[in-house]
Amino acid sequence: MSITLADARVVTPDGVHDGWLTIEDGRITHVGRGNAPGNGHRLSGRYVVPGFVDVHNHGGAGASFPSGDQEGARRAAGFHAGHGTTTVVASLVSGSHDDLTRAAAALADLCDDGVLAGVHFEGPYIARSRCGAHDPAQLRPPSRSEFAELVKAGRGHARMLTVAAELPGALDVIRDAAAAGVIAAIGHSDATYEQTLAGIDAGGTVATHLYNAMPALHHRDPGPIAALLADERVTVELINDGVHVHPAMVRLAYEVAGAGRTALVTDAMAATGVGDGTYVLGTMEVTVAGGVARLVDGGAIAGSTLTMDVAFRRAVRLVGLSLPEAARITSLTPARILGLDHRIGSIAVGKDADLVVLSEELEVEGVMRRGAWLTEPR
Repeated sequence: MSITLADARVVTPDGVHDGWLTIEDGRITHVGRGNAPGNGHRLSGRYVVPGFVDVHNHGGAGASFPSGDQEGARRAAGFHAGHGTTTVVASLVSGSHDDLTRAAAALADLCDDGVLAGVHFEGPYIARSRCGAHDPAQLRPPSRSEFAELVKAGRGHARMLTVAAELPGALDVIRDAAAAGVIAAIGHSDATYEQTLAGIDAGGTVATHLYNAMPALHHRDPGPIAALLADERVTVELINDGVHVHPAMVRLAYEVAGAGRTALVTDAMAATGVGDGTYVLGTMEVTVAGGVARLVDGGAIAGSTLTMDVAFRRAVRLVGLSLPEAARITSLTPARILGLDHRIGSIAVGKDADLVVLSEELEVEGVMRRGAWLTEPR
């Protein structure tokens, strides 16, 4: 089957072009400027951007990935796909060994089916002092043997591990993760600047939601933020919802790390797309009021109710990025983190036709995944 999208404003890494693109058998075969050959599906000047890639997401539509419920996980992934996220990694939270292996095994089935792009273990090897919405009772020192069992449970789909670099044994687990092809992310950490650098040297390549769940920048004690931002080996996650990080701080991180090392994430939880109320994240009770999720006990921020299309709009309107820059940090850079940038993340010949059609106001009006419409623009 061949589809041509005509009369579009196509957002590519090198600019926004009035033009068209053709999709055959789920892949982009032509990208052109000006008038398309033939008629095609005319988009009346709407934008076409690459499908969003979210590497840190706990759920949505009332469903939580940490529960390991497959039906719920499908519903959550489908909800985020409706908001333009065509590739999503399911993030777990700190839990018992049995709960983590059970959830990883269940979600691995959905990775086999192409619903999910992998499993992210956010914990349990994180700092008690920076555990945020994680259950302190489930935290434990990094264990090489347990980590190997978690990877085994994921059946090749364990994609990321968040660990606090300062914990005893953390560097060995980071090395093991890198050797196993699992992204080692540093976060939920009280590490010093020097301890963070040691974690990077051991193989850490991602900063889990930079700024959050780590010490603030200080001119005499730079801590993990300075180390993670400045190191060219590290890509920094940012939750661009206006709750976790002020737009000025998103801009600051972008100015330092650049588009190639900045990835917007949602950190979304079950309430996303549902509304205010009481929910569960792992073993912790969460209340959502005004779209802000916090622990019932203690009030710590507990994930977000963000979707990637909102993060994209905020990047343009409030952070001041161009459309190609916003597309890069919501698509291409996170795709690169996953090692999938040869297939997804930008609009280019040969890549999967994962596309989002946006209105002039940058609202989602159509979503295509591997050449099939999930939501067809009118």
